[in-house]
Amino acid sequence: MKRYIAVAGTIGAGKTSLVAWLVKRYGLVPFYEPNETNPYLADFYSDMRTWAFHSQAFFLAHKLKLHQQLAASQRPAVIDRTIYEDAEIFARNLHAQGHLSKRDWAVYRELYEGICRSLRPPDVLIALTCPLATAKRRIARRGRAMEREIPDAYLRRLHRLYAEWFATYDLSPIVRIDTGKLDYVEDLVDLIDLTRTLDAALKG
Repeated sequence: MKRYIAVAGTIGAGKTSLVAWLVKRYGLVPFYEPNETNPYLADFYSDMRTWAFHSQAFFLAHKLKLHQQLAASQRPAVIDRTIYEDAEIFARNLHAQGHLSKRDWAVYRELYEGICRSLRPPDVLIALTCPLATAKRRIARRGRAMEREIPDAYLRRLHRLYAEWFATYDLSPIVRIDTGKLDYVEDLVDLIDLTRTLDAALKG
């Protein structure tokens, strides 16, 4: 069994469901993204330009702590969204939109790159993708108040950035799973296919 597995993917791609399944299937220790503990998140969604740097700095600091705890774990572990996504997807998108100034982006990147040099990359990255329409249905179904107001244009940009990042990712082996074509919660055939794929990737 690989010691450190990362699950990556855009909002609504199915990361939380897959992490729960991985924990049950392989007995992994889970490490989750700290959405509910970010004290800036509500302010960020109401005024992105003012609070973007604060919110991203919190995520970066918290992810560093999670990665340190993960490295110290004596058992195989899985992390729901990596520190790499914070920078390469979300902070990059905010900078492109003008919510992170050139000065703040430069400071953020210097901090992020310094942190990355001290971190062990995952043994396997599980890259989840799905069509935008599928992601939107899942976001609506889970009913998180802050997510319901996310514009379609923002979600489309995230999808594009994830596709670009997955295409260039080279820190570890990558397993791609299109969750728009799989129902590993309800469909037994899909679950069997998923199990075969991940058994080969994680136990090999």
